[in-house]
Formats: sequence, structure tokens, C-alpha cells
Amino acid sequence: MTELTDFDRGLLTGILIGEGSFGGDGKQPQVTLRMHTRHEALFQQLMRMFPRTRLYGPYHHGDRSYYQWMARGQALVEDVLPVLERSLLSDYDAHAATRFDEMTSKYADYITRVRARLDDR
Repeated sequence: MTELTDFDRGLLTGILIGEGSFGGDGKQPQVTLRMHTRHEALFQQLMRMFPRTRLYGPYHHGDRSYYQWMARGQALVEDVLPVLERSLLSDYDAHAATRFDEMTSKYADYITRVRARLDDR
């Protein structure tokens, strides 16, 4: 992962507050961002900032065209979560903060295991 600037951290936080989804697949947490293909440059920037995440698409369904960016597993826990945990989401958007807190609570054991492996390195 590249060293993030304050702007990078703010960009991630802001875009996820407005457009992101905080959830999981039942086994591990994930953060998802789905937006129109006209935002491709933003997705490419996210991939430069967080190269271990995944970008899917472009998808075309009917009259919709979009990309989907996903952070899960080690990439989420080691790269993305620390940025979001420092961002004080509740100061900016209570709804996003609640969704984030629910995700981290539901997957707390998974997050703890990944962080423990990181500490063992």
C-alpha cells in the first residue's frame, strides 16, 4: 500500500460515507463501493491507494453501467479499516457510523484473528 495523504484518507472516508456499503458474506467483513462507469478515474485512484483490494467490472445491466470496488480479508483489515477507524465517522454521518460499527462488531472475531497474525509477523 502506498503512503496515504490526508486528502487520500478524506477521499476514502467521504466516498464511503456517501456511497459505500459496510457488510460481509457471513464469514468475513467487506466494504463495497458501486458507482457508474463515469467514475472510473476514482476507482483507479482507489486501486492505487489500496492495491490489495479488488475492482470488478465494468458491468452492464440494462441501461446501467458500473464498477464495483471491494475491500475484504487482509486488505480490508490491514489497509482500509485503520483509515476508517481514525476518521471519526460519527462526527460526520451517524448512519454510516452505525453501519460501520455493526460490521466491525459482527466480524470482530475475524478482525481480531487477522490483526493477531499481523502482530505475529
